[in-house]
Order: sequence, then C-alpha cells, then structure tokens
Amino acid sequence: MLDNFDPANVRSLIGGKALDSSVRKTPILDPHSGETIAQLHLASEAEVTAAVLAARAAWQAWAAVPPVERGRILHQACNLIESRADELSAIVAREAGKPLKDAKGETAGAIQCGRFFAGEGQRLFGRTMPSGAPNKSAMTVRQPCGVAALITAANTPAPNFAWKVFPALICGNAVVLKPAEDTPISADWMARALIQAGVPAGVLNVVQGLGAEVGGALTAHPDVDVISFTGSTRVGRMIAEQAGRRLTKVSLELGGKNAFIVCDDADLDKAATWAVASAFSNAGQRCAAGSRFIVMSSVYDAFLAKFIDKTKALKLGVGDDCALGPVINERQLTNILTAIEQARTEGARVHCGGHRASAAGLEGGFYIEPTIIDGATNSDTISCTELFGPVGNVYRVETYAEAVAMANDSPYGLTACIHTRSFDRAWTFARDIRTGVAVVNAGTFGSEPHMPFGGLRASGNGTREPGTEALDVYSDLKDIYLITEPDRL
Repeated sequence: MLDNFDPANVRSLIGGKALDSSVRKTPILDPHSGETIAQLHLASEAEVTAAVLAARAAWQAWAAVPPVERGRILHQACNLIESRADELSAIVAREAGKPLKDAKGETAGAIQCGRFFAGEGQRLFGRTMPSGAPNKSAMTVRQPCGVAALITAANTPAPNFAWKVFPALICGNAVVLKPAEDTPISADWMARALIQAGVPAGVLNVVQGLGAEVGGALTAHPDVDVISFTGSTRVGRMIAEQAGRRLTKVSLELGGKNAFIVCDDADLDKAATWAVASAFSNAGQRCAAGSRFIVMSSVYDAFLAKFIDKTKALKLGVGDDCALGPVINERQLTNILTAIEQARTEGARVHCGGHRASAAGLEGGFYIEPTIIDGATNSDTISCTELFGPVGNVYRVETYAEAVAMANDSPYGLTACIHTRSFDRAWTFARDIRTGVAVVNAGTFGSEPHMPFGGLRASGNGTREPGTEALDVYSDLKDIYLITEPDRL
C-alpha cells in the first residue's frame, strides 16, 4: 500500500496532505454492481484556491530542477507504478467497471506513456536558427507555463492521468489535477506514487469533486496559466469561453462521432471484427469509438449480418471472458437509452440490443446491451450526438465518394477508418477525410504514446496530446538572441 493511501475515503491531496471535505461527501459506486465502494470528499472553492496557491508556491523550484533530473524522478515513478501494477489495475477495474485484463492493459499503457515523457527530459528541444544580421545568433528554448490545471475523464483513468500529468511535469509546471468524480481512486493512488517517487508534494496536487463545482472553480482561477481538459464538447466550449476572457492557454480534447467506412472490396469478416471492437470495446466509452458505420450498398446486407452476429456473441460483465462492462453511471445509461428510444420514434430500426441488460449478475449495474441501429439519416440526432456508450449506427451508400462525403458531414472530426483492398482508395481517404486521425483496415482507435492525438471542429481546439506535440501545450517558446562583437576579441 502506498503511504497514507485510503481507498475507502478519497480526499483532495494539497501540498502532500489529504484533506477531509469541508462541504460534504458523496458515494463512489461500482458500475458493475451499483454498490458503494468508497466515499469521495468533495472539495470546496476555498480548497481549490489552496491547491492552486500550493502549486504556485512550488512551481519555480520545480522549474529550476534540470529537465534530465525531472525525467529521472518520473522514471522512478514509472518503476514504482510498474512494481505495483496489479494494485492499480484492481482499483481501475473496480471503480471504472471493466474486466481486469482491460485494466491491466490500461495500466501498461499509462506506464509506457509516462516513460515516454520522462525520456523527453533529455531533449525538450528548442531550435538554433541563422540570423539575417551579422554577428547575431538566434535560438528558441522551452520554458514552463507555470500552474497547469488538468481535468480528466472517467473512461480510461490511468492513461488519462498519464497523458496530462507526465508532460505537464516534465516541462517544469506545477499541477492541480481534477479527476473525474466517478474514478477518483486511481488518480489519488497515482499522484501518491509520483510524490513517493520524488515529485515534490506541492508540485502535484489533486482536487476531488464534481465538475460543475470544482472544475469550474479551477478553470476560472486567475493563478492558473494553462488548462488541459478532456471531456464533452459542451463543457469544452464553456472552458474555452472562460479561458478566452483571460487569454489563458487552453487545450481541449473533446468528443467524436467517428466514421467507419466499409467498401465493396473490403474483407467483410475482418471489417466486422474491427467494427465490433471499435463500437463496443470499453462499452463504447471512448472518444475514438466507431459509431457511424458507412457501408456500400453491394455489401451492406452481408456486412450488417456479420456485424449483428458478432455483436450478439459478446458477453457482458467484468470477468476476463467478457467483452464489455457497464457504462460509468446511471445518468449516462439513462441518456443513452433515451437517445435510442428517440431514434426509434424517428424511424430507425434497432437490430439488436437497445435495452438495459437484465441478465443474472448484471441487474444491479449500469449495463446496456450492445446495440446496432440502421435506418437513421446522417442528420438525425443520434447521428450527430456523441453517446459515449455501446451503440453503432449503420448507413447505406452507393459509392466511395458518397461514403467520404457522409463521413465528413459531421460536427465532429476526431477519428475515421476505411476498410478496402484498394491502395488508391486507402491513400485518397487518408488525404481527404477531415479528422485528426485516419486508419486503414483496422479500427477507429486512439494514439500511441509517442503519437499526437486530437481532432477538428467539435472534437477539439487543434492542440494534441500525447506525443512530443503535448510539449507545446505545457511549455512556451522563448526567442533568445546573442549579439557578439568580434572586433573586441
């Protein structure tokens, strides 16, 4: 067990001290059973301010630590997390409601991401450039922004922590993290692991609470220098407006309604296998989830039959033989079921799923049967709204050009994929699709730790995490000019 870690009572961690709530507590529920597994101590606005001020007081000393040394400390943290990976994975599986095998994969991904950014401490490249004037040298260097406010989502708690906290710290910032209120235990555990490995306590602070209360107070605080938010487009717009009034630097990784194109020359078995993984892995709770399956008419019926058969074979639950678990909470479940019913009233057909799962052992959890719908238009509400759940919509088109046009006709622009045997189609698709990520003959999945991830339009504001591009979020460039006088040698 990490020092002073209390998984039954999750508190804000400010300046290395865990604080009992001065406001109230709320239960943390197991999405699989609906049972209370812990109590979350909700932070007040005053405690948010205390966390920001603790970060402000600590950041300059951390920024003065050489980046290589900061990287060494973060490598130590990764080693500690790896040595206790089973402990973290069990926490993630319980609080996020997923099979342990999936949680272990996410923990491994978080460690890989952390090590990538720890290694960036040996680089943090600026550039040297020639000047147009004689005896003048020009260069750029990176410098930290200051206090970073980081807000993460509940879907993959450990990687979400790593994607933001590690690049913010390696750049020399002090951090105030606000994790999702549904998955706060893993964030508390990981923060303690980093502090135990040598990150100064005031440099990494965690404020626990509800988004509307704690998140709003954090992003509005005048001593915050950079904001990074992953979550809904609705909240992202609010944060962008708020940050814009203060001209605060902001990174937004928002929603998706991702297209999955199946061409008439596709390997349909392979396409159906990837379609199931894209739509239903992690119970569809991925911003990169495939949710619009655009299929050419000549293979439409054959693909739909394979897609339905593979979907009906999926097992729900959190055992290692299960394909998907529950959605994160009752509110999310209700929203998804309401959207499915609305689609029905608008003329769409539900081929499988569409209901709350009621099988023995699942009745207390927030389970939705994996759902396949067709008959909706691309402009219907269900086609334009991110559901963040296990729902796939199938659409019929006649031509490749029509498929790409439909894929691009979306408020979002995060990921997309195509299944085809044609090199010409594949490469033209990668060029013409208006998304931040394009995939050929696989699924609509996210990024590797060394690759940038992000989208267009309602999917984000143009910034990218992770990859070296994340360094641009958490550092500012400074131009330096050196003028020499050779005559004085």
